[in-house]
Amino acid sequence: MIYKKIPKDFSPKFQVVSCYLEYQGTLLFLHRPEHKSQGGKWGMPAGKVEAGETTEEALVREIKEEAGVEINKNKLHYLDKIAVRHSEYDFIYHMYKIELNEIPKIKINPAEHQDYKWATPQDALSLDLVTDLDECIKMYH
Repeated sequence: MIYKKIPKDFSPKFQVVSCYLEYQGTLLFLHRPEHKSQGGKWGMPAGKVEAGETTEEALVREIKEEAGVEINKNKLHYLDKIAVRHSEYDFIYHMYKIELNEIPKIKINPAEHQDYKWATPQDALSLDLVTDLDECIKMYH
């Protein structure tokens, strides 16, 4: 479950960053391998913020690790943060976007994902998305 306003009993274990990589009205989606948490589902380039990293640095690292795309952190646009509550833990989820002038060459890291696709936000809602991503897409698209 996601919250725009942080609940009083919220106790985040970590922070996660994600990014809408946008190219001509489409977004990049990555397909999680079956052995990972939420395996077989589609998500955005995303990951945990490591100790000593800013959210922007974590996002640049995650996009490079997961999709092989180098981005300039100065071109990232911060959208919002939400509180996410799962049955086992809580975390803060930071959402960014970056508008691309050309379609990048995607090089999937097979340890992270099994495939990728570009889809419009509307078409993405018919994908088997990671938990709550549909609500996040509806917030900004």
